[in-house]
Amino acid sequence: MSNILEISNLTKHFGGLTAVSSLDLHIAQGEILALIGPNGAGKSTVFNLVAGVYAPSEGTIRFKDREIHGQKPWDLCRMGLARTFQIVKPFAGKTVLYNVMVGAFLHTGSTHKAREKAEEVLATLALDHLRDNPAGNLTIADRKRLEIAKALATNPDLLLLDEVMAGLRPTEVDDMIAIIKGLRDRGVTVFVIEHIMRAVMALSDRVVVIQFGQKIAEGAPQDVTQDENVIKAYLGGEYGAA
Repeated sequence: MSNILEISNLTKHFGGLTAVSSLDLHIAQGEILALIGPNGAGKSTVFNLVAGVYAPSEGTIRFKDREIHGQKPWDLCRMGLARTFQIVKPFAGKTVLYNVMVGAFLHTGSTHKAREKAEEVLATLALDHLRDNPAGNLTIADRKRLEIAKALATNPDLLLLDEVMAGLRPTEVDDMIAIIKGLRDRGVTVFVIEHIMRAVMALSDRVVVIQFGQKIAEGAPQDVTQDENVIKAYLGGEYGAA
């Protein structure tokens, strides 16, 4: 299976601070890869580098066999790379349908086609019954789904999900796990940052763990959670005693 994303020697300096250091990782087409680590480990910086928000200080990022250094986020979105944000900021006064149509307009100038695409995405994420509601009235769980819907409307090949389960109740986490697995079944490759280890274990094909911007472990979820370095740096005693 070919790799949709390849990161080599990725490094990012902010003044005297090195946020990401010599990071190598890849994601195969159709895979779900989780990026985990302590707060401040550099996870969001990695996402911002991949999504074109920041330019790398060193290293390369290849998406669909094309080096994307220097590409802007909107150009990458047209290429098939979309992301969500940890803090969701919908157009609160506009309807759910309007919010998703904004994403759909990336590939069409037709209001009719954008509406059709938005309605299809809302149905996929079980939000169609809320299509005419103002986005500002949604629950946290539904706002998280809307954030995914906005990204999905751009027809991504690779979807970056930044803590889409933060703040959700356990049953809502289960629902989100099912949604993300369903996206993968529809052909979307998923790169996810997540702190809820139950979700990471249920979702991921592979896990990459970083600390202080450096990779300290990589592998299948069940292997990574038994790694002594990961237990010490991130998981804590509950896994060490298991």
